[in-house]
Amino acid sequence: MYAPEAARSIRHILEAEAGPSEAARTLTPTAVDALWDSGLMTFMNPREAGGEEPGFEEVIETWIELASADGAAGWIGIANLPTTLAVAAYLPDQGFDEVFGSGDRSTAAGQFFPNGMGDVVDGGFDLTGSWNFGSGIGHSPFICAGFMKVVDGEPILELDQFQVAVLDAADVELTDGWHVQGLRGTGSYDYRVDSVVVPEYRTFGLFATTPKRGSSPLYQLGIMPVVAAGHAAWALGVAKSMLDDVAALAKDKVRMSDMETLALRTTFQRNLSHHTGMWRAARAGVVEAFSAVERQVAGGADLTPTMRADLRVAATYATEASREISQWAHLAAGTSAIRNGSRLERAFRDMYTGTQHAFVSEKTYVDAAQIHLGLAEDLPGI
Repeated sequence: MYAPEAARSIRHILEAEAGPSEAARTLTPTAVDALWDSGLMTFMNPREAGGEEPGFEEVIETWIELASADGAAGWIGIANLPTTLAVAAYLPDQGFDEVFGSGDRSTAAGQFFPNGMGDVVDGGFDLTGSWNFGSGIGHSPFICAGFMKVVDGEPILELDQFQVAVLDAADVELTDGWHVQGLRGTGSYDYRVDSVVVPEYRTFGLFATTPKRGSSPLYQLGIMPVVAAGHAAWALGVAKSMLDDVAALAKDKVRMSDMETLALRTTFQRNLSHHTGMWRAARAGVVEAFSAVERQVAGGADLTPTMRADLRVAATYATEASREISQWAHLAAGTSAIRNGSRLERAFRDMYTGTQHAFVSEKTYVDAAQIHLGLAEDLPGI
């Protein structure tokens, strides 16, 4: 299976379900079924979990394709797929068998940030905590939750001790809170657990880079670079949909007081070319940066702080460029872009919601610069 083609094969379904997913505040069963039937829900997994162990370029192109069809479906692609990848690659064998051994649709969602506290108990952890923005939880039988180990009442603050628990959905309380401007169809509900005992074999290290299964270099990079690639590709996909839509609209649209269509205005022509060039440059930068690091790691190199900084800069720049492109397309489309339910209107809201994520914030540039300038040897945010 070539995943970008699989994503294109279900575009018509994702586009048709975008409005209903927004109304439901989570992807509709029809959209979820399409993702499963296409093979995309497992293609990033190790082969032992039904995956194809792809490289970065194929993954990035797949995410762009999904997000260009519908921002919410694309966001699910960058949420469920990397989360399930991490569970499949890093869980101990007993936990892996419990999650993936039934043959059912096994996918995971949730937040890896260590908002929980896990008191060390015999054979595992007594976990309590609250997490935000668990994108894709609405259709996921397993929910991840990052936490700190607690020994004798004291949290262990060393980064290499931060853990991720893989919980059964039945053990998690959804507290919702997902009433938002954009990405409404992602089911990014808040959730909590109160004193749930998690076996150690259902946990893995937040910064794990030694996979227990799978040979793709992606599994040797850890979850952070994969998530960075996802944010970049998602933003590029939404921006592409807006470029495509405003170009199509321009052939017939006449703005008030104009005597000709938008497509015949030289300012529109210039700006369309400019922003198309910006999109291509941002995409090329992401593919080049992530593919270069992938090749180095495949060749036996260790993932260095400088490599990680390069990846985060590429992802943050692509996100900022995509937001600028989307703003121009929205303005150029005029009142056509403010109609509730139009693709342009929904994509604009999605873009300005998705780009609020801390993972692609300005701080990424600052942290990366400190590493590039030699002011810091390493920083946990990169």
